[in-house]
Amino acid sequence: MKSDGRECELVIFDCDGVLVDSEMLSARAYAELFADLGVPLPLGVMEGCFGLKQADIFARIEAAVGRVIGPDDRAQLWPRTRALFASELKPTPGLVPFLQRLRLAHCVVSSSHEERIRFSLEITGLHAYFDGAIFSSQLVERGKPAPDIFLHAAEAMSARPERCVVVEDSIPGVEGAVAAGMTAIGFLGGTHLDPSHGERLTRAGATLVAGNWSDVERWLASGGWRRRTNRGYNAANG
Repeated sequence: MKSDGRECELVIFDCDGVLVDSEMLSARAYAELFADLGVPLPLGVMEGCFGLKQADIFARIEAAVGRVIGPDDRAQLWPRTRALFASELKPTPGLVPFLQRLRLAHCVVSSSHEERIRFSLEITGLHAYFDGAIFSSQLVERGKPAPDIFLHAAEAMSARPERCVVVEDSIPGVEGAVAAGMTAIGFLGGTHLDPSHGERLTRAGATLVAGNWSDVERWLASGGWRRRTNRGYNAANG
């Protein structure tokens, strides 16, 4: 995937559910925490939290269960998540060969806190591919679906927003990328998603819905980002 000067200037990757197959592990950590607090999570509540900052996730859960969770209890989440990641976290299938061939500038933009992002990349052997080009939503006031963190990353990486391609698995992530004036790819390669999620990503503004990294690679090589439309494109359907 070589750039000819007319290609995109920056590929922005979400971390959870895109680079690492972490969302089901994260959901387990939340469920275990709340079970220990005597507050079982309502069925389906975590599905609406993918892509959000931790503070926003807690706010949604608190609204669903009718209970405020204090800072000491919240602080228990990361150790639980870290332990699960250390034993079970893996890159999404096909990612490493894709990154080995990628010749475009790239970075990570995630709603997670920086410690979690760095740990996720290190434990899966991905950190070297990003060489410190890591941006957490903690750096800005508003998390996804606001465009703030995407615009911050583009500026830091000296890229024009209209020349950025964002790979996201969540609706807030796609919405934030589109709001930033970037081209969004909806990615379905994580185990937490089923193919029907692609329709929701398209409605959110994704130009491409990709089931795997081969779909993303072919589309980038074809210059598909220059032909983006509001209708979107599903790689699985041609």
